[in-house]
Amino acid sequence: IIVSLVIGAWPALTTFGLDFLTTQRWAPQLDTPVMGALGPIYGTLVTSLIAMLIAVPVGIGIAIFLTELCPIPLRKPFALAIELLAGIPSIIYGMWGFFVLGPFLVETVQPAMIATFGSLPIVGSIFAGPASQLSLFNAALILAIMILPFITAISRDVFATVPPVLKEAAYGVGCTTWEVVRNVVIPYTRVGVIGGVMLALGRALGETMAVTFIIGNSFKITGSIFSPGTTISAAIASEFAESSDLHQSGLILLGLLLFVLTFAVLAAARLMLRRLELKQGR
Repeated sequence: IIVSLVIGAWPALTTFGLDFLTTQRWAPQLDTPVMGALGPIYGTLVTSLIAMLIAVPVGIGIAIFLTELCPIPLRKPFALAIELLAGIPSIIYGMWGFFVLGPFLVETVQPAMIATFGSLPIVGSIFAGPASQLSLFNAALILAIMILPFITAISRDVFATVPPVLKEAAYGVGCTTWEVVRNVVIPYTRVGVIGGVMLALGRALGETMAVTFIIGNSFKITGSIFSPGTTISAAIASEFAESSDLHQSGLILLGLLLFVLTFAVLAAARLMLRRLELKQGR
């Protein structure tokens, strides 16, 4: 796969060089084509970051609820309902986001966020209006829903591996449920939880069809999460069918960048997990 990507991307790599990473404009139809990956890279990182900020606390919270607080007869149905989210095709998420979630966010959530945070001195530009049905925020919210079952399922499984004697000992000395979770369950299982989070991040970085429906496919960077944008995978999916020659090579180069980005994230996660394992061993 790496060899195929490098061969396909070579014409664009030799034509644009490192400017491909720092150029925002994307105009492959010109007599002198201009192609830059800065917009897709920005969109990929921003949507994945927002999705993780939403999905990680919610997913871990659901896992804690299922293992520590939920009545036993309801644990399996609730867990099954969450895990079924992973079985919904991404294109269905995209259609639902475009026809249902997008209009709802434009009418209710986005105006409230703009009114609340848009006038703040430092972060105001991030929440600047106007509200848009096709935006980075909408795409990130869909991504958060899509990766939620991965985080929840893995966290729930590793939480279930905590020896009951540890939790019973903590309860025996007067700890509350929250103190048991914070001081016993999470420290004991943090390696597995981080592994699940990184797996979900890898999924978010490469998601294509759901994001293509609702992100707007704009290569321009505005700084507001309510403005249209694009990701690497969405740019490839929306333009590859009508591309040829140098344009197609530029899209393959985008694919190579996504491959390298995903590999770097997963490799960093593996190194971090190894350090945590070594620290626990000591």
